[in-house]
Amino acid sequence: MHGGPLSGPPCIRLRNETVTDDLGLYARRALAGVADADKAGAMAVYMKTTMPFYGVPSPLRRAVARSIYDRFSPADADQYRANVLALWNLDHREEKYLALDFAIRFKRFVTLAQIDLYQRMITEGAWWDFVDAIASHLVGKVVGDDRLRMGSILKEWIDHDDLWLRRTAILCQLRHKEETDEAMLFDFCLRRAHEKEFFIRKAIGWALREYSKSEPEAVREFLVANRGQLSSLTIREASKHL
Repeated sequence: MHGGPLSGPPCIRLRNETVTDDLGLYARRALAGVADADKAGAMAVYMKTTMPFYGVPSPLRRAVARSIYDRFSPADADQYRANVLALWNLDHREEKYLALDFAIRFKRFVTLAQIDLYQRMITEGAWWDFVDAIASHLVGKVVGDDRLRMGSILKEWIDHDDLWLRRTAILCQLRHKEETDEAMLFDFCLRRAHEKEFFIRKAIGWALREYSKSEPEAVREFLVANRGQLSSLTIREASKHL
């Protein structure tokens, strides 16, 4: 499958890369060219998914991503969205990783106008390898740039039926350091403290651990005051740097 020709727009060879004006076709050909079928199965097992892998390790995928940035750099927000979706809608996991790479790379287009796109990717991705990158690098940037309007959205997400939207609401300030909205972080942690779901308990601990690097005393006081509500997993994760 990977070694055969793909139908689509005509292409030429340039610096040993297959060049085409179709982003999806370009990505498929580029990944197939460096695929390792022997690694693909192990990758799927590790990620606990039935989604197919090409078997492309991260360094090679990043090289493909760089070639995509150069050739398919978006001129505006509409093209940014279209390119992200062109990659996200492909079948293999590495193609979806490329969609994330692309979305994160062009930061000037990471705005509130794209939040519905990111929400779609969260709910469709529905696993930590997708969701954590979206939460930290995409939703997190929008939150930092537009806290007032994102605040109302996050308040819906933290109580949403979708586990991964709840996790995103908790993790979206991971990179905010001293700019973290402490009141919102602590409120969100307590709202979900009753959950037995591993990915929520772990997220609460992770978010608090990262904030403790900037405000250790605030996190210490929070953990002591709420010890009876927080899981042992959360407390263990949160206190690693205290």
